[in-house]
Amino acid sequence: MTKPTRLPAKDYSQVPQGAYSVVAEVRAKPGKEAELRAATLPLVALVRSDPKNLVYFFQEDREARGHFIFYEIFASKADFEAHNAMPYVKAWFAELPELAEGGVKVMRMEILNGPRS
Repeated sequence: MTKPTRLPAKDYSQVPQGAYSVVAEVRAKPGKEAELRAATLPLVALVRSDPKNLVYFFQEDREARGHFIFYEIFASKADFEAHNAMPYVKAWFAELPELAEGGVKVMRMEILNGPRS
């Protein structure tokens, strides 16, 4: 039996208390799963390259293909709104009526880090 590899410690110090977090959900229309995935995957590199973005994950349900979840963290609401104003984000939203059922369901969250040691 091989010994498990020890992963490096995670550094969450870049995520400030009260940071603006978003969990968003979108479901592809039947038969549009691959198209929605293909339209969305390029956003990963674009959003992660934005210096105002702290964390960005695009995920797909393993058991319900075409059901996507976004997990995003920005330092502030203003940073998130600036992200949504980017041309590539606006272009993605413009494609949604053809690809997604019911648009995007968004939960706006606040990061609760707890006490710092």
